[in-house]
Amino acid sequence: MLRTSATALLALALTTVAGCADDDPQPAPLPAHGVGEPTSGATPVIQYVALGDSYTAAPLVPPTDTSTICLRSQKNYPAIVTEGLPGARLTDVSCSGATTLNVTTRQEAQTGGVPPQLRAVRPGTELVTIGLGGNDEALFGTMLVRCTQLAKQEPQGTPCSDELQDGVDGTLDRTRDNLVEVVQRVRRRAPDARVLLVGYPQIVPESGTCPDLPLAAGDYPFVRSVNERLAGAVEHAAEDADADYVDVWTPSAGHDICGAEPWINGRVTKLDTALAYHPLAVEQQAVAELVLGIVS
Repeated sequence: MLRTSATALLALALTTVAGCADDDPQPAPLPAHGVGEPTSGATPVIQYVALGDSYTAAPLVPPTDTSTICLRSQKNYPAIVTEGLPGARLTDVSCSGATTLNVTTRQEAQTGGVPPQLRAVRPGTELVTIGLGGNDEALFGTMLVRCTQLAKQEPQGTPCSDELQDGVDGTLDRTRDNLVEVVQRVRRRAPDARVLLVGYPQIVPESGTCPDLPLAAGDYPFVRSVNERLAGAVEHAAEDADADYVDVWTPSAGHDICGAEPWINGRVTKLDTALAYHPLAVEQQAVAELVLGIVS
């Protein structure tokens, strides 16, 4: 049974402290057993590494590994991709709260830390998925935590937009550049790897409001625009870096938090389902199918 409170779990997933920089982290040893590792004489092994934040780790989508700060689901999209890709052997280092900085720096939290994600990429790595960017400069946490706090003060107004809109453009531009650098670093370590940048889903509805997403009524358009522009930043980074882009935004239309069939959990953390404002199992299945549609 999970002992960590729902509030603490959400805080952990939305915050991280980067450790000392390591421009060339040493490769980690290969795991003794990989998810989807074939037996002798089977299809040749495809070494697959998944880098990412909580939208890759899928915290609390059962079963969840609670032994590290990452709260990584064992049924997240990298695991599902591995099941559907003959010969794939997965090294999943996605971690809740990760930023692009944690590709090359240790990720620390109050309860522990994990090595730089780039350590998992080796010369023989053949497939890399990267799902990062939403936590850079605390963008995700600001939009879905700070904005809901401000809504209590001015529920019908635009308090979030008024406070935050001036800094968003710069954050997204830097996030795009950071993602390009991540792809470049991956390619320096694994020159023959196929690299996919995985985008973000629609979290905020195109119109309307709902109790599961308690933003101020006037802030819905602003937060949705940030959500969409974040997805766009990932797409543009893929173009800049000549990487494959996995478009999650388009197929997630109508599956936002307020949708009849949401892919994203709302404001209440459910310990046997998903963290607040994070992907549900159905979203991870959908993303896995999108990835498989590109690499299969």
